[in-house]
Amino acid sequence: MALPVVLVAEQYGPFSGLGPVGIALVIAFLVITLGLHEAAHGWVALQCGDPTARDLGRISLNPLVHIDPFMTVLLPAILFYFAGFIFGGAKPVPVAYHRLRNPLRDMMLVALAGPLTNFLAAIFFLAAYKAAVEIGPYGPEQVLPRVLFASMYVNVLLAVFNLIPVPPLDGSRVMRWLLPQSLREPYDVLERFGILIVVLLFYAVPGFSVFLGSGLNAAYRAIDFLTGGSWS
Repeated sequence: MALPVVLVAEQYGPFSGLGPVGIALVIAFLVITLGLHEAAHGWVALQCGDPTARDLGRISLNPLVHIDPFMTVLLPAILFYFAGFIFGGAKPVPVAYHRLRNPLRDMMLVALAGPLTNFLAAIFFLAAYKAAVEIGPYGPEQVLPRVLFASMYVNVLLAVFNLIPVPPLDGSRVMRWLLPQSLREPYDVLERFGILIVVLLFYAVPGFSVFLGSGLNAAYRAIDFLTGGSWS
């Protein structure tokens, strides 16, 4: 399955000045939501006829079963220490394509379950932020509200990023379902170069970062609307 990936700069936007404690809390929430993302893949696969994830104990709310020692722990720690940003992911949930009742359609549904879970998590974190600031006793610059807002942002980023239609990201499963049969096999070849293609999109395609940013803004506006806009 697609590997959830997040790129977070400590100096950027909602993460600016969070400090070690705030960053640690955001990372803890990130690990939990990465686990939810993968568990959602496995649960939908089970509903579609594939019990592989269930049999491996991966349909679990315990984030420990979804941790990959390198991608979830070692790589993010090294990059954060030396470069000031985080790049990593959870252990992908295995899905047996041919055990699904309708493999092409069901893989699309399984893939969408991950970003949808992050979208719902973002709704939760933004609602918690509004409750803390607009109803509760916290100011927007205090640690708890900033951690909640940054966690919301991370989940929006995860949802939008994973919908990029480049294999092995979740959006590629949706694209594969939409493509005609004649184009699916050539499209699948891209998976071996997937992460490289994503990096090139960011650094070699003018306007791609702006396009992604517009997607993040649109998703945030939708979440803000769904959480009732301003509560004050």
